[in-house]
Amino acid sequence: MGYRGYPSGAILLWETDEAVPLQEFAVQQQKNPYQSTRLLLDGQQRLTSLSAVIRGEPVAVRGRKRPIELLFNLEHPDELAVVTEVNEDADDDEDENDGTDDEADSTEDELQQRFNKMTFVVATKKLEQMPQWVKVTDVFKTDSDATFLKRAGVNGFDDPCYEKYSQRLARLRSVRKYVYRMDVLERKLSYDEVTEIFVRVNSLGAKLRSSDLALAQITAKWRGALKTFQAFQDQCAKKGFELDLGLHLKNLVAFTTGQSRFLTVNTIPVASLQDGWNESVKGMLFCL
Repeated sequence: MGYRGYPSGAILLWETDEAVPLQEFAVQQQKNPYQSTRLLLDGQQRLTSLSAVIRGEPVAVRGRKRPIELLFNLEHPDELAVVTEVNEDADDDEDENDGTDDEADSTEDELQQRFNKMTFVVATKKLEQMPQWVKVTDVFKTDSDATFLKRAGVNGFDDPCYEKYSQRLARLRSVRKYVYRMDVLERKLSYDEVTEIFVRVNSLGAKLRSSDLALAQITAKWRGALKTFQAFQDQCAKKGFELDLGLHLKNLVAFTTGQSRFLTVNTIPVASLQDGWNESVKGMLFCL
């Protein structure tokens, strides 16, 4: 989005000194640039992905560190670019070699023609070998274009591709200077109000799974619940069952309400949630 100059949405923060349950963030902050405490409510995926690509550092996904490797097409068309997104919810056993399993009916030439129309794609070994495709992280690591231009066959200033490629590399690096708009929620808002805002903001764009939104609503009323859930998640993992936290939440709702949808989670009393959790733990341990 930043490469084309399109808006990339706002970052939602909450200015508060209230003690709230926090999740670890893949991007570390060495010091607080503000005089007050500001917590990140919405925008974690964007900031994490940008940081991983710009800094060239892998991100932790389900306990495994994975790099986010994107390729940039120096020969992309001038019209609207196509961006392929990394699906972090994909199964670990999926073939990650070329990302074209769903294109089995397409010929190799047809696939290559489709890639040639794209600006950014998730890295594949085959595309990495092609001179017009460069690693985005490598571009961010240096302000020199020489290596990329030479690899693409540009041998001098009089080459017709010299100016085009140089301008495109400069525009790509300018993504580092993109200024996000930040919406800051007031200090006077309660944790419950902020949770409601978070759920409404994310449910509109379906940016998060329903279990993530349910977790926000549950922890808003049941303080310390996140640590309780994660402790049991670790207990299951030690038994050889590395289960997503969303599955444990679905069990919690099922034992509490008799159905597994998260729609009513904000109306469930804390005592009922705690009783339902204890029952779901017993059920899960029996199952394991």
